[in-house]
Amino acid sequence: MSRQHARRASRGAAAVMLAAVVAGCGSGGYEPAGPFRPRPEGPPPQVGPPSDSTPAPAPGDPADPNSGEEAGDPNVVASHLTVPTGLVILPDGTAIVGERETGRLLQVFPDRSPARELMTVAGIDTAGDGGLLGLALSPTYDEDGLLYAYLSTATDNRVVRFPLGGTPNPVLTGIPRGEVHNGGGLLFGLDGTLYVGTGDTGNPALAQDPASLAGKVLHVDVFGQPVGEGTVHSRGHSDVTALCLGGDETLFATDDSATGADELNAVLPGSDHGWPARGGDSVDAVVEVPAAEGGLGGCAVSGRTVYLGALDGQRVYAVELHSSGAAAGDPTAFLGDRYGRLRTVVLDAEGALWITTSNRDGIGTPAEDDDKVLRILPPGGSAESPL
Repeated sequence: MSRQHARRASRGAAAVMLAAVVAGCGSGGYEPAGPFRPRPEGPPPQVGPPSDSTPAPAPGDPADPNSGEEAGDPNVVASHLTVPTGLVILPDGTAIVGERETGRLLQVFPDRSPARELMTVAGIDTAGDGGLLGLALSPTYDEDGLLYAYLSTATDNRVVRFPLGGTPNPVLTGIPRGEVHNGGGLLFGLDGTLYVGTGDTGNPALAQDPASLAGKVLHVDVFGQPVGEGTVHSRGHSDVTALCLGGDETLFATDDSATGADELNAVLPGSDHGWPARGGDSVDAVVEVPAAEGGLGGCAVSGRTVYLGALDGQRVYAVELHSSGAAAGDPTAFLGDRYGRLRTVVLDAEGALWITTSNRDGIGTPAEDDDKVLRILPPGGSAESPL
């Protein structure tokens, strides 16, 4: 959501303040189809590569004329989508992509085979910048086949989990819901606990309110129960739409500040990131991007490089970090103005970046074949080995 839209909505909308977390099955306007079950009844949607005989081309390679793959831009692995936002890489190297506006989940293939629709997540409310937002694979996905999703309902934002083709069931409910700044960052740590990035819903005061889950990074287990001293891991955020983890287990969050510069933050337990008013104990950002060139909506880490998707900037930034965690210099940009608004950024096992466009979100100018999923090698990357 642009800053202009955010400012108009924040002036005219009253935020919903919810003081408690409801873990497990909740109400709040979301109607799951039935009780949680580890696996859906009957055969699940087919998930896997369309062919085991033909390896996927390296990112940027042209399509084989005899393969039946879609010709055209070799960076595009899927097109004609509707605001793809959540994206996770499966163990087989394919991706599951969630459409914010429709709730559809699709399997996207690195060999550019046609995307395969898997299911539609019911009960989402897409008003403002809400909808189906972040996705994450269960830390025990090979055993339970579960996906976790951050989504908006008519009354709240929440985290749900479900097997493909099965029933979404609440994990963490009662996150405030607004027309803007609904957050949506979702990430499992190496210890199997879940981090959830939320937004201030257009009411900046909620970011500092200890009784609200808005404008925070939350930390829970797979059942939605608090980890450590409480659910709130950090406060003082405007709109955390993406989380990523460094090789040294540093947790990073993108934050759309709505004024001034957008930020990449290193998030520590109990940290205050200074929104709306930077206090004496607040934490400085790792890097700041001017608002007109920001709209940070994606985050991925490879070694000491952090990649950031920029909606308003219409580019991907690469930020090199010192061993101390501080930025080694100004961000460098690539893909500038080539594909429009760029959001989600995910790194796969081959060192390639999967990137979603967001040109059908009501702000961008979509091409006929938007929205797209890209798979590219970042500058200096290699398809044969991770960066």
